[in-house]
Amino acid sequence: MKIEQRYILPPGFRSAGVHAGIKSDATRRDMTLVVSDSPAAAAGVFTRNQVKAAPVKLDMERISSGVGRAIIANSGNANACTGEPGLLDARRMATLTAQATGLDEADIYVFSTGSIGVPLPMTTIASGIEMLAAQLSPNDLHAPVGILTSDTFEKTATTTVLIDGQSVRLSAMAKGAGMIEPNMATMLCFLMTDAAVESPALQAALNTATGSSFNRISIDGDMSTNDSVMVLANGRAGNAALNPAHPDWPVFLEALKALTLHLALRIVADGEGTSKIITLHVEGACNDNDADLSARAIANSLLVKTAWAGDYPVWSRIMDVLGYAGPEIDEAKINIFIDDLPIAQGGLNAGTSREEVLAVTRESSYSIRVDLGLGSGKAVLYTADCTEEYVRLNMF
Repeated sequence: MKIEQRYILPPGFRSAGVHAGIKSDATRRDMTLVVSDSPAAAAGVFTRNQVKAAPVKLDMERISSGVGRAIIANSGNANACTGEPGLLDARRMATLTAQATGLDEADIYVFSTGSIGVPLPMTTIASGIEMLAAQLSPNDLHAPVGILTSDTFEKTATTTVLIDGQSVRLSAMAKGAGMIEPNMATMLCFLMTDAAVESPALQAALNTATGSSFNRISIDGDMSTNDSVMVLANGRAGNAALNPAHPDWPVFLEALKALTLHLALRIVADGEGTSKIITLHVEGACNDNDADLSARAIANSLLVKTAWAGDYPVWSRIMDVLGYAGPEIDEAKINIFIDDLPIAQGGLNAGTSREEVLAVTRESSYSIRVDLGLGSGKAVLYTADCTEEYVRLNMF
């Protein structure tokens, strides 16, 4: 399956991205609008943080309808920890978008990302919504930029598959660079497709895709208040509505999984203060949950992450983390590998030379495999190192 690192809207969608003035830099867009020209099935996955931003609370109420028409988003202000006024502002964003587009307010989903605890500048937001509505286009290229915060590049992806013999497009944009830890991250992702999909099936597909992508990444171990992934499917392709009984359901599901994993890895690549992408495999655990707990403990250990930044992933630090991660271990059964190089065998130094290890770890990406030697449980995480730049970026 070919994934293009471009933003190409499916038929029946329009979008726009503008600089409204939330960000002081006039060269940086800070608002985005996506509209489906016809009713669409909608599905969403949201942060598990108990402290949820106002727009997340609003969207979680609305997503139960399984339908939607528009996504309105702003960057530079999270509208989180803003109390009842924040909830009113989130609803006001939907109302203003409905007025500007002629859509039903209940079909509009609101998203915000940026600084926490600061009221939304609603006069600026209102002006931005008017600009967005006026600039909606099926050929828009600016919407993916309007959601970025500390990102250093936009994250987009498009793929095409055949469903019922018809060409179906899936396109997506995402943002995220810091506070990245399942489940999910300080990230937004919006997916659009012209496939016809039954709403319950679309939600199930998004849950599956998110579980193997955005919930498999970690940059710094922090979970945000605003994490959201949403998909709209408007059915313009004319296929028989997809559900798990449809013969082409696996094709659609794999496309959604591939698109979300591509974007998840782009988020890791753009992680705040990172220089390397690490694919971390933990296997041989008593069960999958134990493997997952061990993998997350390793991925979020500052001692481990700073060693990765120094090019030498000290095996003894990984052993230490495994000892306090929670799951059962037998240190004498643990083997650790960097790519195919053994660095620990039976819980002891494997004797691989430093030069051999550095030949691998000086690359921008590599894998670490931890075999606990106890069972068949396994897990994978996509993570990164942590450099001093992370501290500089977050000293405010």
